[in-house]
Order: sequence, then C-alpha cells, then structure tokens
Amino acid sequence: MKILVINPGSTSTKMAVFEDETSVLVRNIVHTPEELAGFDDVIEQQDFRRQLVLDELQQAGIPVEFDAVIGRGGLVKPLEGGVYEINELMVKDTHSGIALHNHACNLGCLIAYEIANEIKGCRSFIADPGVVDELNDYARISGSPLMNRICIWHALNQRAIARRYAAEIGKEYEDLNLIICHMGGGISVAAHEKGRAVDANNALDGEGPFSPERAGSLPASDLIRLCFSGKYTEKQLLKRIAGKAGLNAHLGTNDVREVIRRIEDYGDEHARLILDAMIYHVAKNIAAESAVLSGSIDAILLTGGLARSEYVISRLRKRIGFLAPVRCFPGEDEMEALALNALAVLQGKRQAKEYL
Repeated sequence: MKILVINPGSTSTKMAVFEDETSVLVRNIVHTPEELAGFDDVIEQQDFRRQLVLDELQQAGIPVEFDAVIGRGGLVKPLEGGVYEINELMVKDTHSGIALHNHACNLGCLIAYEIANEIKGCRSFIADPGVVDELNDYARISGSPLMNRICIWHALNQRAIARRYAAEIGKEYEDLNLIICHMGGGISVAAHEKGRAVDANNALDGEGPFSPERAGSLPASDLIRLCFSGKYTEKQLLKRIAGKAGLNAHLGTNDVREVIRRIEDYGDEHARLILDAMIYHVAKNIAAESAVLSGSIDAILLTGGLARSEYVISRLRKRIGFLAPVRCFPGEDEMEALALNALAVLQGKRQAKEYL
C-alpha cells in the first residue's frame, strides 16, 4: 500500500511517502516568513503548500499514485479518537473555522482531500486530531456555567507514544493507566485511563503550564481587566495567549536551547528563573493528573522536542519521579503514526469513522 502523509505546521510542511510500514521519502519543507507574508489567512496557503508537496514528489521521481493520503487533523468539532475518512462536511467545517482557530493544522485535511480526489481509487483520512475529546464528565465542568472546559492537545503523538510504550513492555495501551506530557511550542498533559484520555488541557490557548509559546492558565480577573484596559486590541491579546507568550514573552525567544545557553554560558539568573518556573508548572500539572487516576499510574511518559533537553528532563524527574516510573520519548512519532493509522484501515484492521 502506498500512502502519502501530510503534516502542516506554522512554518513548515512535513511530508512522507510510505510503502506499507516503510518510509521511502521524508521531507520537511520550510516556509520563510517572506513566503508566508503574502497570505492574510492560513487557509489561503492551501494551494501554495499543496504545490510544494507535489513538487517534492516530482523531484523524487515518485508518481502521484497512492492508495491513501492522510493529513494531520484540524480543529474541527470535538471527536472521539480514531481514524476519520475526510468528507465534504469536514472540509466545510475546516473552512468555516468552526473551532475559532486559524491554525496551520487545518491545512492537513484540506490538502489530503484535494490530492486524493485527483487519484482514482484513493482515499483520504485524518487521525487523532488535536480536538479529540474523551474527557470524563467531571473534567468538562469549570467554575462557571458560562464556560465548559475543552481540550486541544497533542492527541496524535501522545497516543502513538502510548502504544509504542505498551508494545515495549508487552502490554496493550488499553490495559494501562498513563500520564503523558508532550512538550513543544505548546505543552499538553493528559491522563490516559485504559485507552481513553479522560483528562487533558487546552494546550493551544489558555490552560495548563506555560510553554515556549503559550501563556497557559492566567489569573482570570487580571486578564479581564487587561481586556478592558484599552491598551491592546483583541488580536494583540490573543497573541499574548498563544505566540508572544510563555518563554517568548519573558525572554524574547521560544528556543529552550538558547535559554539554556544564556544560563550556562552567561550565568543569566533571570533566564534560569523563568525556565525553572516553566518546568515547575509542568511538573505540577503532571502531578495533578495523578489524582484523576486515583494514584494508579503505570508510567509517566515525556515526549516532544523538549524531551531532548537533559536540563528539562532531569529537573522534571526530580519533581515527579515519586509518582511512577518516568520514560522519555524525545521528538514525535506523528508521521509514522499517521501512516500506520491509514494502513490499518486499508488492510481492514481498523474501521474508519464517519465525521458527522
């Protein structure tokens, strides 16, 4: 089975070609700020990014003949985890911005659907998008009936890492209780109870620990006063939640490696304070999920780009190691996870769900 995988991010488009479980082409197409400056809206980048994917295939001598095209899922309606066949309703909801977020992940669905429609017999899918919602009833309730809690998290990578860990210890994901923390530009923490993520934060815009680019949870009254201060527009304030927030707001960079250089090479104590505070809040949120699982935790799994940092991981282990065994899975398995999800459907091992 030949599968094309498309995973758009804010400044790059990752793509891969798989033949069954084997990757035969992997590319990370980087987009410069100058290239993206001409687009007022992320959705407007669809044709631009699609053509770059096709150009890479042409340069590699790979014909546009696939059994499936699978894209990173976008911010559509809340869904159960799994593989979804892309349909017109999903495309419509993606274009309409139903989740009120203009994020590059929305392009995965659109580009996959468009390319697949041009290939006879080709199917198009998404899998475990960031809006996967398997929260328990308690997790949805906030302190105000005007607002329910929602989760936007790294569902695809967290679930892929969970299954990888389960396979390594000879068990099934559905038999384990896990706390998984994905640490990248945003940080998501989820409690996985026997194969369901029953509690997870909104890592995109306003809950959980602060991160390299996100503000995380903020003092509510202060935030309301800031909104009515007249000092900022709505767009500017939203940037203060996601983008110009977290380490980026405090230190002027979202690169943890740069922050560590400032600490170790120049003795920057302010940088140390801010980075250690971020690690402190990540640990606190991981520990909070232990209550969701009533202390019955098989393992804590750390993943994402920041899991490569010994500075970050060593300090996290010190704070959370007493809860359960801690395992590190640096980086992400998203491309392979997408390909294997599509392959499982094509081989009849899993059933694709319908987006309704």
